[in-house]
Amino acid sequence: MSILFEQESRTFYLNTAHTSYQIQADCRGYVHHLYYGRQVGTSHMEYMHYYSDCGFSGNPYELMDQKDFSLDNVCQEYPGCDAGDYRVSCLSLQNPDGSFGVEFRYVSHEIIHGTYRLPGLPAAYDDGGRAESLILCLEDPVTGLALKLLYGVFEEEDMITRSAIVENHTKGTVVLHKALSACLDIPFGEWDLIHFPGRHCMERQAQRQKLPDGVLTVGSRRGSSSHHHNPFVILAAPETSEDYGECLGAMLVYSGSYRIDIERTQMRAVRMVLGIQDEQFQWELQKGEQFVMPEVLFGFSSDGLTRLSHQYADFIREHICRGKYKKARRPILINNWEATYFDFDSGRLLDIAKQASELGMEMLVLDDGWFGRRDGEKDGLGDWYVNEKKLAGGLAPLIREIHGMGMKFGIWVEPEMVNEASDLYQKHPDWALTVPGRPPAMGRCQLVLDLGRREVRDYLYQVLSDLLRNYPIDYVKWDMNRNMTDMYSRALPAHRQGEVHVRYMLGVYDLLERLTGSFPEVLFEGCSGGGGRFDCGMLYYSPQIWCSDDTDAIERLKIQYGTSFGYPVSAVGSHVSASPNHQTGRCTSLATRATVAMSGTFGYELDLTTLDELEKQEIKGQIARFKEYAPLIQEGDYYRLTNAVEDRYFTAWQHGAKDGTEALLNVVVLAPQANPTPIHVRLKGLREDACYQELIFGKTYSGAALMHGGFTLPIMSGDYPSLTYHFKIMQER
Repeated sequence: MSILFEQESRTFYLNTAHTSYQIQADCRGYVHHLYYGRQVGTSHMEYMHYYSDCGFSGNPYELMDQKDFSLDNVCQEYPGCDAGDYRVSCLSLQNPDGSFGVEFRYVSHEIIHGTYRLPGLPAAYDDGGRAESLILCLEDPVTGLALKLLYGVFEEEDMITRSAIVENHTKGTVVLHKALSACLDIPFGEWDLIHFPGRHCMERQAQRQKLPDGVLTVGSRRGSSSHHHNPFVILAAPETSEDYGECLGAMLVYSGSYRIDIERTQMRAVRMVLGIQDEQFQWELQKGEQFVMPEVLFGFSSDGLTRLSHQYADFIREHICRGKYKKARRPILINNWEATYFDFDSGRLLDIAKQASELGMEMLVLDDGWFGRRDGEKDGLGDWYVNEKKLAGGLAPLIREIHGMGMKFGIWVEPEMVNEASDLYQKHPDWALTVPGRPPAMGRCQLVLDLGRREVRDYLYQVLSDLLRNYPIDYVKWDMNRNMTDMYSRALPAHRQGEVHVRYMLGVYDLLERLTGSFPEVLFEGCSGGGGRFDCGMLYYSPQIWCSDDTDAIERLKIQYGTSFGYPVSAVGSHVSASPNHQTGRCTSLATRATVAMSGTFGYELDLTTLDELEKQEIKGQIARFKEYAPLIQEGDYYRLTNAVEDRYFTAWQHGAKDGTEALLNVVVLAPQANPTPIHVRLKGLREDACYQELIFGKTYSGAALMHGGFTLPIMSGDYPSLTYHFKIMQER
């Protein structure tokens, strides 16, 4: 049993293979957080907590003479509001009488086999039946407002999931102004915050900083998890490195606006709360209704950041991603976007497909511009019928010829958006999110459809399902190319407009659930101007996400480095693009572009018809190598051997088999030197007593030598040169 309840002390022990999480409901019903960290079994951790009379930290009424107990100082599982706790809160609401106060007390609990369910939201699942769940039932003794705290324990995976559900058992309407998913109170220790800020074409730039006194906030108000922050943070002890020290991660399974607050309190404790963004949020909860909050994935490692990353990568592959392609190698594709942009016809596409087929590529993806009157970004979004001026005879003959070449066919869509210059908008202008009487802010000349409305989702499901039923389409790239503004729905009354951005996200999930359920053989790839919605919410529906619109291999080193802290390589959409690169103008060798793109799903995005014979032969070799390496890359462990943000000379990373039998070492030189210092790295995850052969150059080494002595590379020169070494176990000594 991974969840134990001790009746006498009313303590809950949640144990995974290497971690422990403890909760206690005291004699008054307050629910305390006792411990989260390295495995301590059933050692009761209440002894750690020291309470004292802290000035201006008030006391519950029944404890007014016991001044060493204050909700402002104790570690809590889910703090209420306006009840004496002045730290960042999970909940803010108004009761039917207009008051703001709520104070939850323990009522009962249930321990169940398997995972809990979150209606309408993506959440971790367990096909193997090994997980257990704890449901704590709390209630405000004055109003009757109920709260369920949900905990999922994945013992072997060292992961604990959290969520919460508010249920209105009061005598009237409750208005939620803030409803976050979870709180984690850490009573002691110095901590650094690692988070992943960025921007479009420069997502998830890993950043580490010491936690100051006060509150740090990571979040998004953009209607998506955004290019600018990621709903994943790590708290690490100051001495923690890749291979040593304590760190804990918190990842939100949500794709919309969110917030993560980390507060260093007056007593030197740390509180972290996370969930749906409360700015422009208000939810009316009628009597008997409930509000379900997104899930959070908590992971802890006492063996450094690499171990924590492996926990999240493995968990996401096994318990978030679903369907036919959750583990399968994805087709090696050619995407026409950077080859043609909007300027194409059937003949040009078939020329690219023919060349791709001869080189060994497995799928052509037709990107933006195939539908409606779509010759640029101002027209056509929303009109999901084929533009036969570009594609003579429609999609059917094009797909038939591509399939005849032995290739699959994929297509780009952006269902959540609409252009004013479209048939859909002219017929249903009220389906777009705009404020009456106010000109809307525009992004890429498009507006956001109100997916909180059932009729909008039904329309999109109908046109997209018709597309997938009428044509043998193997892959769908699902894009979202603007952030939300003017969040006003004409389907809601004035006092419920604060629900728009949450209802929108729930609508996106509903539409994706219907489509992926109806077409389980189709590979869906998520995209939001590249990596603007790279999160577990989207990975629940699409097992890969286009990592960034920046296809420059050198820029991608930093982007993929930051992404690797929380997400699996198999989720990273990555392509070999043209040189000079279309975003940066940088010239990079074909070999280096492929080396970087292979640490992902791998594909190409350039005009193949312009290649010379040497380039064609090189690409054939790259495709053959990726097919050989793919199981190791996508199922193995990823090791960051250098810091891609700070190290200026070279970047190195490794893919290693989980059983230590094989490793792939990659190095890209960023700044070749005239009188070069040696490039030397130590491999990780090998067997010390085994002998490895380097398969490309043929030399042999012991695992101990490669890990402890390291590996020295030959001198490399030129613009951004790279090398790959493939080590495989030969014998055990």
